[in-house]
Amino acid sequence: MTDQTADPAGAEHTPEVPAPAPRTSPESTPTATGTSTTTTGSTETAMASAPVASAAAEPSPKPRDRSPGPPPTTGDRVRYALFLLLRAVAMLAAFVAMVAFAVSLAQLTLTPVPGAVGETHANLRPGWSLRLYLDFPARDALRQVGGNIVLGVPFGVLLPILFPGVRGFIKVSLITALVMLAVELAQGTIVTGRAFDIDDVILNTTGALLGFFLIGRRISRGLHRRRPRSAAS
Repeated sequence: MTDQTADPAGAEHTPEVPAPAPRTSPESTPTATGTSTTTTGSTETAMASAPVASAAAEPSPKPRDRSPGPPPTTGDRVRYALFLLLRAVAMLAAFVAMVAFAVSLAQLTLTPVPGAVGETHANLRPGWSLRLYLDFPARDALRQVGGNIVLGVPFGVLLPILFPGVRGFIKVSLITALVMLAVELAQGTIVTGRAFDIDDVILNTTGALLGFFLIGRRISRGLHRRRPRSAAS
């Protein structure tokens, strides 16, 4: 009878389960961990306070200098007084010239011409009279076209001087056109021997623009410039 012994290799072995690691409470955290946590908190605090420090380091904007400047000298006051006197004289002269021009305009445009009754005709088509003038002899054509242009020049010169708000070419054009339109309407309705002509209005307005750009605008800017600060009292 054979003696049977237990084979160690064939024996069943139960696997060993590792014991769970003991949990540590926050109080039992090593000092090194606590040191790391403290360091991290200090870094976050420093990063949070960095923008505040940089904002405090930026220089505040300087306030605007609203000081009136140096006080005016006696020479400044004298020059400004002379300028005011010159402007008053110029505006008075412009007013007298405007009155004289109005009287001349009335005499030239509103004087009856009995001998021209039946020969004048109203013109409502722009350019029709201009083409007719070209068929005239050179002297007569120049008198008709040039005379109407010259008649409008005083508007462009005197209006910006007397009225500083009328300094743009659009306003000068509109005022001149309205005045000359009224004159032409009077010619065509109540003045004997004259007729309404839209081409005369166009030529008069062209003359006003020439006077404005060549003379009136420059004189108006010089007379009505802003008061210099150095001359303030």
